[in-house]
Amino acid sequence: MAWLILVVSGVLEAVWATALGRSEGFSKVGPTVVFGVTVVLSMVGLAYAMRTLPVGTSYAVWVGIGASLTVAYAMATGSEGVSVIKILLLLGIVGCVVGLKLIGH
Repeated sequence: MAWLILVVSGVLEAVWATALGRSEGFSKVGPTVVFGVTVVLSMVGLAYAMRTLPVGTSYAVWVGIGASLTVAYAMATGSEGVSVIKILLLLGIVGCVVGLKLIGH
């Protein structure tokens, strides 16, 4: 259960990071509200997962999922350029996250 919550929290990290960028310094209400709600939920989930999973592994997986999805979403929406090297690097992050899960704790 902790792994599932950690993955969901990582997805929420991508949501709040994207919302933060779209809030334009908290001047847009909608993205600011999305940011506030998802940052809290993401942190609560991360904290819950860290109760049973190692701190370093939990944080690395959370950041890896959040960062990868944030960049992938930005590339998919056209707000960030797409390149083969970026895709390969993102796949490297995903591979490392999967590796951390596979080796367990």
